[in-house]
Amino acid sequence: MSRPSPAGTPKVGFVSLGCPKALVDSEQILTQLRAEGYDIAGTYDGADLVVVNTCGFIDDAVQESLDAIGEALAENGKVIVTGCLGAKKDAAGQDIVTAVHPKVLAVTGPHAVGEVMNHVHLHLPKPHDPFTDLVPPAGVKLTPRHYAYLKISEGCNHRCTFCIIPSMRGDLDSRPVAEVMLEAENLFKAGVKELLVISQDTSAYGVDVKYRTGFWNGRPLRTRMTELVTALGELAKQYDAWVRLHYVYPYPHVDEIIPMMAEGHILPYLDVPLQHAHPDVLKRMKRPASGEKNLERIQAWRKMAPDLTIRSTFIAGFPGETESEFQYLLDFLREAELDRVGCFAYSPVEGARANELPGALPDEVREERRARFMEVAEEISAKRLQRKVGKTLRVIVDEINQDGGIARSAADAPEIDGLVYIAPTQKASKRYKVGDFVSVRITGADGHDLWGEV
Repeated sequence: MSRPSPAGTPKVGFVSLGCPKALVDSEQILTQLRAEGYDIAGTYDGADLVVVNTCGFIDDAVQESLDAIGEALAENGKVIVTGCLGAKKDAAGQDIVTAVHPKVLAVTGPHAVGEVMNHVHLHLPKPHDPFTDLVPPAGVKLTPRHYAYLKISEGCNHRCTFCIIPSMRGDLDSRPVAEVMLEAENLFKAGVKELLVISQDTSAYGVDVKYRTGFWNGRPLRTRMTELVTALGELAKQYDAWVRLHYVYPYPHVDEIIPMMAEGHILPYLDVPLQHAHPDVLKRMKRPASGEKNLERIQAWRKMAPDLTIRSTFIAGFPGETESEFQYLLDFLREAELDRVGCFAYSPVEGARANELPGALPDEVREERRARFMEVAEEISAKRLQRKVGKTLRVIVDEINQDGGIARSAADAPEIDGLVYIAPTQKASKRYKVGDFVSVRITGADGHDLWGEV
C-alpha cells in the first residue's frame, strides 16, 4: 500500500497511455494537480494514489490499459481511472474497467479534468489553496522541453464505421480561439520550438460554433482552421519556431493553408488520415471523402508547395474489400507518392458498426495485404528520401550522444516519422544542443531515415 510522503505533501502517481490527444488530457490533469499543491510521484510506492489515463480504441490498447490498471492496483492499491477506456461498456452495459478491476476508486471518461480532480480530492484531500500559481503558464508537459502538443478541439462529428471515438469523446467541441492562442504563446515563451496541432478533425475546427469570432491581442479572430493557422504562423515567426498540423481531413478549405506552407509560415507538412482510396470501400467506411478527389487535391497541393510532406494512415482488409479494390489502393499510393504512411490490418473493435458488415476477411488475408502495402510504401519513401541526398536541410535536434546527434527535419513528426542522424563532430555538444535548429547536409538515406553532417 502507498504511504504519505515524509514531508506531508500528498503525492499522486500518474500513468499516461494512448494517443497525443490523451497525452494532452494527462498534461492538463498534471497541471491542475501541481497548481493545487500536489507532488507528482515517480514510483508506485512513493505515491498516495495513482491516476491511470487509458486508451480504448483497439483491442490491444484496451488490454494494455487493463494491464496498467492491474499493475497500479497491485503495486499501490489506490487507483483512479480516466480516459477513453473509462467510457467503454461491455455487452451487459457495465463499465469495462470496473468489470475487470472492481477495486478501483473511480472511473471517468476522457477530457474530464474536473471529475478526476473531484475524485482525487475525495480520496486524497489537497494540501492547501495556493495564493499564487505553483506551475508555469505553459503547464506541466510530458513531452521534451522543445516540442509540445496543442489540442484545439475534442470529439468528432463523423461516424466512421470502424471507429468508436465519437461514442467515447462525443461530438466536435472546439476550444475558444483566444484560449488556444494564449496556450500557444505561453508554450513558445517557455522555450517550445515546435508546436504540434492536434484534434480528432483539425479541418473542422470551429464548425460546431459556426466559426464564431473571438479576440486575440485586441483584434478579431474567427474560430476557423485557416484563421487559427494564420495566427499561429505569425506567432511562431516571432519565436523562430515550427507549427506542424495533424489530423487534417482533405476538405476544400485546406487549400487555403497550402500557400502559407509554401511561404514558410508553417511547416509544409500535412497529416491526412485517408484510410483508403477506393470509393466503395470509403463508402462502407462512411469516410467524408472520395479517392479520386483526394488524388486531385494532393496533386494540386504539391504544385502549390513542392516541398510538402504528406503522411497518412490506411486500413488493409476492411470487410468486403476485394483484391481489385486493394490493388486500386496500391495504385493510388504509387500515384500520390505519399511520403510517410502507416497501415493497419483491419481489426474489429467492440462497438464499431463495421463489425456488422458482410465480407469479413480471414486474418491471414488482412495481414498479407498490410505487408504488401508496406512494401510499396517503403519503396516510395526510399525513392523520395533519396532525392534529399546532397541537399541541406534545417533540422531540430532531439538528442545528443556519443554517435553524434539525432534530429528531425520539417518532414518528420516526433515518434511517428523518420529521423536525421547527424555524424559525430568534435565537441558536438558545444556546437549545438537539444532543441536547437541546425543546418545539415544530407549524405545518405534509406527507406525511413536520413544521415548527414552539420
